[in-house]
Amino acid sequence: MIEVRPFDKLGHANHGWLDAKHHFSFADYFDPQRVHWGSLRVWNDDTIAPGTGFGTHPHKDMEIITYVREGAITHQDNLGNRGRTEAGDVQVMSAGTGILHSEYNRERVTTRIFQIWIMPNQQGHKPSWGTKAFPKDERSGQFVILASGYEGDDALPIHSDTRVLGATIKRGQKAEYKLGVDRLGYLVPATGSVEIEGKTVETRDGAAISDTGTLTVHALEDAEIVLVDTTI
Repeated sequence: MIEVRPFDKLGHANHGWLDAKHHFSFADYFDPQRVHWGSLRVWNDDTIAPGTGFGTHPHKDMEIITYVREGAITHQDNLGNRGRTEAGDVQVMSAGTGILHSEYNRERVTTRIFQIWIMPNQQGHKPSWGTKAFPKDERSGQFVILASGYEGDDALPIHSDTRVLGATIKRGQKAEYKLGVDRLGYLVPATGSVEIEGKTVETRDGAAISDTGTLTVHALEDAEIVLVDTTI
C-alpha cells in the first residue's frame, strides 16, 4: 500500500534564512494524521541561505540523520565534534542523554538538506556524532544503507531498529528492496520522479509504504531517492 504525500501539501514554514517543508507534524505545523510513521518522527526538507544556520540548541533521546542534497552543512557540538558534510553525504547525531549543537551553511551557495529524526529503541544512550561519504556511483541502480541500527551493516550507526538508505536510478531502470510486510517504509525522491505500484512520486513528494514485501521503484526520469525502513 502506497500513500503519496505531494510536496505542495506538506507543512510549510518560511523564516527567511530557512525555508522548511514538513512531512510530519513539527514546530507550529500539526496534523493529527501525520505525527509519525512507525519510529520515523520527522522528515524536514530544509533550504538554508548562505552564511546562515541553526544556532546552538539542545536535543535529547533522538537519532537525527542529515542527508545533504546540495551545498554543505557544518556541525559543531559540546562534545568537541566539528565537521562538514557535503552534498550526497550523510551525518548522524545520536542525541542520547543530551547534546548541544549548531548547524550552519558556511558556503557561498544555498544548502538543501533532508533532516530525518528517528525515535531510539531506548532512552539514555551516550550522545555521539559522525559523518560519512557515500559516492553516488556506488549506489547506482541499487539501495545502499546510509545509517542503521543493525550490526553488520556498513553504515553510520543509530540506536533504532531502522535503516536509512539511498539509491540513484537511471530513467527506465528499477531498484528493488526487500522491505517486509511487517515493516514501514517512507521514500522521498531528492531529484527526479519514480513510480511505485502504479503511483507516481514526484521530486520531494513523500511516499508512505506499508504491507509491502518487496518494494520495486521504477525511475520515470533520472532519480536520487532516500528511503527509511522502520518498525511499525
